[in-house]
Amino acid sequence: MRIRATVAAVSGALALSALAVPAAHADESVGDTKISNVVVNGGKSVVVGATAAKKVTVTFTVTDNSGLAWAQAILFHGSTIEKSDAGAIADGNDGEAKCTKVNATKSNCTSTYTLKPAYDIVNASAGTWKVWAVAVAKDDNLTQKDNVKSFQVQRASQLTVNASPEPVKKGKTITVTGKLSRANWETGKYAGYTGQSVKLQFRKKSSSTYTTVKTVKTNSKGELKTTVKASADGYYRYSFAGTSTTPAVNAAGDFIDVK
Repeated sequence: MRIRATVAAVSGALALSALAVPAAHADESVGDTKISNVVVNGGKSVVVGATAAKKVTVTFTVTDNSGLAWAQAILFHGSTIEKSDAGAIADGNDGEAKCTKVNATKSNCTSTYTLKPAYDIVNASAGTWKVWAVAVAKDDNLTQKDNVKSFQVQRASQLTVNASPEPVKKGKTITVTGKLSRANWETGKYAGYTGQSVKLQFRKKSSSTYTTVKTVKTNSKGELKTTVKASADGYYRYSFAGTSTTPAVNAAGDFIDVK
């Protein structure tokens, strides 16, 4: 089961779980129950393309001297879960995490989520997300955390490059064009990423290392265009460092034959 998380939606989802969950608006702890070692997507940003649904796994550890009864985590985007504009509970019948007992006091838990463009996420959902989590022990001790972990959900990026003419005489002008685009989760297509600084880099044929030649900004369509003087055989590429909403990406190098 998945939901777009608002206060009402969160409350409804938890009610459907038949779980006695405390109010979702503040951290709360009773007793010695603890949630730790929270890892989202293996520690990497969650990068989602234009159309394909993305599976996200969250793992965490719960400890309590009486042992764990159940646990649950909710992903959300916004300053608080009450103000969330998107979110999801763990896939499954009731949203509970799947937990494995390590010993009498410790359990390792896993939840899997699905983020689908235009359904669970829209363009404004890109950026920092948080994990709301609750764990209840067998002795009814509990802990609830509004933000037990933060992570990034990003719009997948693409970058192209073309250097011409080829071949070219040494000292003559080379024009290097390209385009930086990123997933539009609302249209299901890739669209130009405007006003972004992108590095033009060059690697000699005999080298394995790219060096930055200059920095170029994308235009209103995400397009790139600049000129350089031909100096030696090698590869030109554009390199984008990324932003909080869009991952870094390098174009595949385009070879120039200099005569």
